[in-house]
Amino acid sequence: MPDPFVAIGGDAAGLSAASKCKREQPERDVIVFEKGSWVSYSHCGMPYFVKGEVERLDELLSLSPAEIRERGIDLRRGHEVVAIDSDERVLTVETSAGDRLEQPYGDLLIGTGARAVTTPIEGSGLDGVHTMHGLDSAAAVRAHLLDPAVDAVADVGGEEFVDRELVERYAAFEPPETMAIVGGGYVGIEMAEAFSAHGLDVHLFQRGEHVLPPFGEAVAEVVEAELAAEGVTLHLGEEVQRLDGDDGRVERLVCAGGASLAIDLVLVGIGIRPNTDLLADTPIETGVADAVAVDDYGRTNVGGVYAAGDCATMRHAVTGEHDWVPLGLTANRAGRAIGATVAGDPTPVGDIAGTAVVKAFEQECGRTGLVDHEAASDAGFDPVSETITAGSRSGYYPGGAETTVTLVADRDSGRLLGGTIVGTDRAAIRIDIVAMALEQDATVGELERSDLAYAPPFSPVWDPVLTAAKVLSSSVEERY
Repeated sequence: MPDPFVAIGGDAAGLSAASKCKREQPERDVIVFEKGSWVSYSHCGMPYFVKGEVERLDELLSLSPAEIRERGIDLRRGHEVVAIDSDERVLTVETSAGDRLEQPYGDLLIGTGARAVTTPIEGSGLDGVHTMHGLDSAAAVRAHLLDPAVDAVADVGGEEFVDRELVERYAAFEPPETMAIVGGGYVGIEMAEAFSAHGLDVHLFQRGEHVLPPFGEAVAEVVEAELAAEGVTLHLGEEVQRLDGDDGRVERLVCAGGASLAIDLVLVGIGIRPNTDLLADTPIETGVADAVAVDDYGRTNVGGVYAAGDCATMRHAVTGEHDWVPLGLTANRAGRAIGATVAGDPTPVGDIAGTAVVKAFEQECGRTGLVDHEAASDAGFDPVSETITAGSRSGYYPGGAETTVTLVADRDSGRLLGGTIVGTDRAAIRIDIVAMALEQDATVGELERSDLAYAPPFSPVWDPVLTAAKVLSSSVEERY
């Protein structure tokens, strides 16, 4: 019998790899170590749980521990891997009960994910200051919003897993009235909608001049107008320096420029970092953003050791260089491929293009590839872009809405480099057209000539993406 395949981390990458390997090699021991209680859950669903559109945390689970064990996987929750001996192929593991054990492995997947960043903001450890990374953090925020006079018991679901002490502590707080979101990225935008649904006075602070920096200015301007229309107060170009409060509770936010705001709750969403501290005393190499450096099969520089998910790099479809873009599909796809590889069927993990979508109240936003001109120039391209606004359906058919598309291309070759989209009528899903074109190294002309479906209820004859490609074609030197 082959030596065990061991995965560190019980979420997307780890369990995708474990499931695929066990399916292909039923006789092999497959072990998953997870230091926490929660496994196989949707990070992306947390804002909708806080908002109340998802009633219980259990609904965010893809697989329960029982279902995982039914697949023949040896799942060990409350087990933290604290050391890796890659020469002997042995892990040192500490349990939540304080025991210590050693586990040999034949193949190893590092799927340790990432963690939320709160530094350099002073006071981020005060009560009432939250992040949105992990289901316990979502449970704490939801409990904080409850009125203890009405909701005597905070039933958030997931009783087998949830940090009940944390939930009950925040459920006892008076519900907030004014709150601040620090960071205008994915989490900040989605949580602005969630908090607004609870009737809070929501303030969003963004250090840069626009929200959603990876989506570019055209998308940001539409989203900023939407946020303002929905009652969110924007503080653009404001860097939050510290959070103050007496008795361990947050009461005030202070900006670097001196402006301040009295608040009852703060959500910090300024980014995440790979969980790779475990590798400090190993020969396993890290790369971009200290994420684990891997090849096209998810292999590290150490034999028998793989990495995937939010802690690992992947090759970018446009630049050909490895990059760190932590997203859900990326983790699942890479984990599944690695599971096949360790089971004897070498399978590439695939490229990434940074394809992402986000909902800002009624606005749907999408992005893929290289959007920022500086980043494109650094990658060796001569970027040119065009932005158009067109209807989402035939003009005479009801339900259409303005859809804004930006496409970026290389001026000399005409190669498509990236794009963004924003609108209220099925706009976000259209970014997949651009993503597929990037995967094929398509030129703007090839995208323009794509045979997309047309019918008045779904699209005008010239889909907004095709219209953007038509306009951009005249700005590149390639002639069609």
